[in-house]
Amino acid sequence: MIFEFKNENQKIKSHMTDPIFILLVGIVIVVGGIIGLKLHPFLALLLAAVAVALLTPTIAVEQFYLAKGTAAAEALKLSHKSIGERIGTEFGNTCAKIGILIAMAAIIGKSMLDSGAAERIIRAMLKVTGEKHSAIGFILSSFFLTIPVFVDTVIFLMMPLAKAMSMRIGKNYLLLALSVIAGGVMANSFVPPSPGPLFLIGALNVPIGLMMVCGTILGLCTITIGYFVALWLNRNTTITLRDSPDARLEDIAAIANKSDKDLPRLSLALLPAVFPLVTICIRSAVEAFHTSDAPLTSSGFFNGIMEVVLFFGDKNIALFMGAVFALLVLAYQKKSDKSAMTAFTQNALMTGGGIILITAAGGAFGGMLQQTGISGRIADLTKDYQMALIPLAFFITAIVRTAQGSATVALITAAGILAGMAQNANLGFHPVYLCLAIGAGAKLIPWMNDAGFWIMCKTSNLTEQEAMKTIAPMQTIMGLSGLVLTMIAAHFYPMV
Repeated sequence: MIFEFKNENQKIKSHMTDPIFILLVGIVIVVGGIIGLKLHPFLALLLAAVAVALLTPTIAVEQFYLAKGTAAAEALKLSHKSIGERIGTEFGNTCAKIGILIAMAAIIGKSMLDSGAAERIIRAMLKVTGEKHSAIGFILSSFFLTIPVFVDTVIFLMMPLAKAMSMRIGKNYLLLALSVIAGGVMANSFVPPSPGPLFLIGALNVPIGLMMVCGTILGLCTITIGYFVALWLNRNTTITLRDSPDARLEDIAAIANKSDKDLPRLSLALLPAVFPLVTICIRSAVEAFHTSDAPLTSSGFFNGIMEVVLFFGDKNIALFMGAVFALLVLAYQKKSDKSAMTAFTQNALMTGGGIILITAAGGAFGGMLQQTGISGRIADLTKDYQMALIPLAFFITAIVRTAQGSATVALITAAGILAGMAQNANLGFHPVYLCLAIGAGAKLIPWMNDAGFWIMCKTSNLTEQEAMKTIAPMQTIMGLSGLVLTMIAAHFYPMV
């Protein structure tokens, strides 16, 4: 009897240290903490990190570091660090990867909104498309603006313009509103320097330039599908432009009639967004095709110029310069004094600070999950068909997103589970496809537990029922199409 009792205890202990069990505990704490206990995501993620670390045996942590190529003595030392030290290390590592980027993106975004630069870009896009195809202009403007600007601020900016356009043409309000949402939400999941993609490329060691290119291509494909879904919904759903306390129709008319002379020149408006994108892409292209330490060319002058471009192409430097340009445009446009600019920058950094904390806490949670050996466990389960990792990444993200609402938390959770496999030489495809699959999964399924869902409802004046019948199915279809396109691309162009 005693022997059988000991065996039962050993079985229970074995199950409790199984990485799959630990993963489930972590997910329950994150989802239950945010939904059930109404905890802030920062606290829920840290609590989950502590629980995962407590359940992870020391030998698993040691094996994790050995698998990374750490020397045996150092791996043993790291495995015996306190739980607080291990969590703090992963928290700091994540901050090092994305802290400066998100802070600078916050300054760029707020500066572009307040200076009128974002509005100038939108109007320039509409001049190309015309009012007849204004929805295309809105979906493209929303997509490209969300690359340097937070998605919620883009929606806040563009929804009044969509209402103004609907008032001007007298129809298609739902189409214009859905176009704004479709462009913003897809760029937010696929294209750095949006916070989610930034975390993914750091966790999965994907070059930022490659993610920019692949994310933009997939994003444009999915918003094209979203546009046709929005067209169908607009034809089959009767939703008209409504007055509301926070967006009165007379105020909307004033926005529509605002003079172009009150906005910055298009070249100045584009500079804060275009400079980081161009320099980062140039640096990524040079690093991809020139791997040796030899000079690029025989021309010393050209090499000197390229050295400068490569310096500014560092992601931290590029975003910093983008923030500087954005502040200069704002100062020129508003003729602000130094004290006003200081207060403005402080407010912008406060906006980015919350995102940095949540993302870094998610990095700590993901780091603790990796130390359980979850990557190896899932690799064993999917070793016969590595392509299954792409739909696995998608559905893990979709389940977590639907359960607790936050796309960022869902991205972080999936990245923490799958990060180890991105280093696997036998993966069969480039890990950028895992990033894209995770980003696509984060679109399923927006509903009342999602803060972004309420932003979309309130800014567009849709009821909850209307949003569930329009926004939710459109995002779901775009996410599923992103998965299908990612799997096709990984099959025919694996990049390994």
